[in-house]
Amino acid sequence: MPGIFKTIDKIKPAYDVTYRFVMFICKILLIVDILITTMAVAGRYIPFIPDPAWSEEVVLTCMSYMAVLSAALAIRRGAHIRMTALDGYLPKGLVKSLDILADLAVLILSVIMITVGWKYATGIGSKGTYVSMPNVSRFWMYFPVPLAGVAMLIFELEALYNHIKSFFVKEEA
Repeated sequence: MPGIFKTIDKIKPAYDVTYRFVMFICKILLIVDILITTMAVAGRYIPFIPDPAWSEEVVLTCMSYMAVLSAALAIRRGAHIRMTALDGYLPKGLVKSLDILADLAVLILSVIMITVGWKYATGIGSKGTYVSMPNVSRFWMYFPVPLAGVAMLIFELEALYNHIKSFFVKEEA
């Protein structure tokens, strides 16, 4: 059985690239957020710097993307919020089984985020525009949910695989 895990482990670099790409997107969004917020605040107090009307909506949209994409990144690192207070008192096999159950629940959530989020983005989102930018569709306001769902699905499949693998492959100390 461990032979199949060695074969599947060869796709780990694809997960690493995906992780780095999502992290890069979050970093760019943070920089954009900081620059636009700085310009908007400075524009209120310094006469020759403009305070664009669209700044608040763009900043909030960027924050939405960062929030949900960061949740996907936390799944990859195993840093998402979870209850671990009793893990030391329970048998290791039970803890691993509960981790798999939690992985399956998050996997289902990611599929729901993709399907329902896409319906909202293409339904409600495509029918409206930003108030301060009438040429930009509200699709971009709803799109973070299905986008993060895809990232969560990818990283959750890896986490699920790693938990299942832990049953069959002994940990090296």
